[in-house]
Amino acid sequence: MLKNLGVVLCTVIAVLLTNGCSGGRSRPQTAADSTGGGGIDYGALQRKALAFVPEIGKTGGEIVLSTFSDPKSFNPITSTEMTTSEFTQYIYEGLIRSNGVTLLPEPNLASSWDVSDDGLEWTFHLRPGVVWSDSAPFSAYDVEFTFNDLIYNTAVTPNSSRDIFLIEGKRIAIKVIDSLTVKFSLPFPYAPFLRAMSQEILPKHRYRKYVRKGTFPTELSIKTPPAQMIGTGPFLLDSYLSSQKVIFKRNPLYWKTDSAGNRLPYLERVVYTIVGDQNAELLKFKRGEVDYLSAKGEDYPGLKKEETGSNYTVYRLGPATGSNFLIFNQNRDRDPKTGRGYVDSLKLSWFTNANFRRAMAHALDKQNMINIVMNGLGYPQWGPMTPSEGYFFNPDVATYAYDIEKAKQLLAAEGFADNDGDGVLEDAGGHPLEFSFITNTGNVVRGKIGEIIRKDLETLGCKVHFQALEFNSLIQKIDNPPFEWDAVLIGLTGGVEPHFGKNVWHSSGTLHMWYPRQKHPATAWEAAIDSLFNAGVKEVDNEKRKVIYDEWQRIAADELPMIYTVLPERILCIANRFGNLNPTLNGGLLHNLEYLYVR
Repeated sequence: MLKNLGVVLCTVIAVLLTNGCSGGRSRPQTAADSTGGGGIDYGALQRKALAFVPEIGKTGGEIVLSTFSDPKSFNPITSTEMTTSEFTQYIYEGLIRSNGVTLLPEPNLASSWDVSDDGLEWTFHLRPGVVWSDSAPFSAYDVEFTFNDLIYNTAVTPNSSRDIFLIEGKRIAIKVIDSLTVKFSLPFPYAPFLRAMSQEILPKHRYRKYVRKGTFPTELSIKTPPAQMIGTGPFLLDSYLSSQKVIFKRNPLYWKTDSAGNRLPYLERVVYTIVGDQNAELLKFKRGEVDYLSAKGEDYPGLKKEETGSNYTVYRLGPATGSNFLIFNQNRDRDPKTGRGYVDSLKLSWFTNANFRRAMAHALDKQNMINIVMNGLGYPQWGPMTPSEGYFFNPDVATYAYDIEKAKQLLAAEGFADNDGDGVLEDAGGHPLEFSFITNTGNVVRGKIGEIIRKDLETLGCKVHFQALEFNSLIQKIDNPPFEWDAVLIGLTGGVEPHFGKNVWHSSGTLHMWYPRQKHPATAWEAAIDSLFNAGVKEVDNEKRKVIYDEWQRIAADELPMIYTVLPERILCIANRFGNLNPTLNGGLLHNLEYLYVR
């Protein structure tokens, strides 16, 4: 999963209009045409969010949320997946944060900053009076430690942040001016630098000893006592009970206050209940055992019908961000222990063939996914960004209409044919087109999409072995040697800044899932994307950056290392007992959690 430029952002008050699976271009509505399906005026919703002023709340109570997986760790530096960052966001903070309504950078642990005329020197003035949860003062030395000793420490792996903060392989120099002032000296202009300062800062006094011992990558694990996890965030880990609950308690030393000077957050606890899947989550929400629900499209009619007179409210907030996609394993490396390739050479020859992947794309019936799985409340996705992610979204990329005959033609041109009449295609060497296909448990929508994909591919002539694995087990399989997988359906969170996807799209990236951590780009198109990301990060002219990242999205849609599926409508439900809710297209319902209170 991806981590969340002083750029001019297009505030998204649009909902995607599509041509279904007709093969046409997907285009976003304009702000002047911002009424979504069902008569929802998304523009009015966003304007109301912009004008929102929180009321003075009261301290106490809890909110109960849900998740499908146990945390993999509580280490925000070494995490590469949502099962960690979903929880560490409460404990650790960055110098800036993204406003939940506008998505623009705003002060956080830094109260202000200065930038040189050439954009290479950034000086951050830290907020005075901030303390860590163990009462130690927060200082510029913690910022220096986080970057020099953790992010830039090659012994700390995996490390997605390092992908973001290396500019053409060069480090950013960090210098402490005084305890409340820190200067960053960039080797080149770095367009998304300000937004990148949402990077979590960790306490030097607590974790330096682990760096010196070389054990930091294994610290902050699920076995670490909660009292040892020191942060500046609004909540602290209170307890974790495997497969049952993760509980956070209010940080009594949190620096933020409301307009009356009362210390935030208002809530005493945030409780995560670990549930088996989305159906169990829905049942718990209806029983009042869970306060918040990200609903499936198929459940929307029932939830909306029961909303009147119930204890909850349903919000539709436009197309979701993020993505779900099918990928094939293109890893060309060999196991150093056995000398064998990680991927069977025969399958590798299929998976690395762009026409093979294009055939797979034409075989996916996205409209069927939308109708069956999302009750019609969804949108086809064709490229790596979505319309809800704003300015850098490129609607003009290749699309792949559902067309089994076209898919068969593409495969036939590559030598595939059903020579024995058993319904399964064989390659030119007579080998059946057979492979395994995995996804994760818990996400019912993804599981149903996976089942539709399985049937679609079998209709095409593939013999597919479909299996769902526990999420962390799946991540372990696709992210580490011996990379024993053929195809996977998985997702990534989205974001408004393309460069923060570098760890996915650069050939050396740790999340370049189809072939991670390449020493040199394996293909010309991967080399081209590397060059685009290297150029885009240094280009400060926003319009020129747009051209660069449009080309990246075009290449991604042409080459299809990720075969995108569908975007759901974001349907969020929350119990009526909470005050200070501010629904927004960009931030959802929980972006201002520190201000929520129990009425």
